[in-house]
Amino acid sequence: MPAISRDEVAHLARLSRLALSEAELDQFAGQLDSILSHVRTVSEVAAADVPATASPNPATNVTRPDQVIPCLSPGEALSGAPAVEDQRFVVPQILGEGE
Repeated sequence: MPAISRDEVAHLARLSRLALSEAELDQFAGQLDSILSHVRTVSEVAAADVPATASPNPATNVTRPDQVIPCLSPGEALSGAPAVEDQRFVVPQILGEGE
């Protein structure tokens, strides 16, 4: 017995606002039935004692420790700016007045 019928595919297409032809309904019904049967097969193979994982290979994130180092003061950061106002860069407006 198929996992999904042609009528169910037509119903899903209506819900998704997809206009499918009769040939497409038949094609997608077969494809979705194949996908669902593969999912069922994988579900049968998966054992309860095997933990779920995103990857079969363990991975660890390699990072360096944070180090606090001196940075620019606001005045130093703004010293090369073509225009400054209230300790901020002044840039051309790109959106309309009310946006």
